[in-house]
Amino acid sequence: MSDTPIPVAAKILDKEYNISCPPSEQDALLASVEHVDKKMREIRNTGKVIGIERIAVMAAINIAHDMLKSQSQVQNIDIDVITRLDDLQSKIHDSLEKISD
Repeated sequence: MSDTPIPVAAKILDKEYNISCPPSEQDALLASVEHVDKKMREIRNTGKVIGIERIAVMAAINIAHDMLKSQSQVQNIDIDVITRLDDLQSKIHDSLEKISD
């Protein structure tokens, strides 16, 4: 299968965009488009933000915020896992020392 970019039709707030991407990434692109469209519709439906450009910026900020929050949570989980692994390694080491004595 070739990874030569192909045009993909993407619809956001009823406006169609042609975006080039490799065929192997088409599903991910369409999922991203759907996510952006959903966020933009949510913002538009509040009635507090007027204008497609402002809606797009607010959607981008919200999506970036969600992404950064998720990254922070993953980092906290990583730190917790490392701490637990260190504790387990220490317990194993202590147990092995007791057995060898």
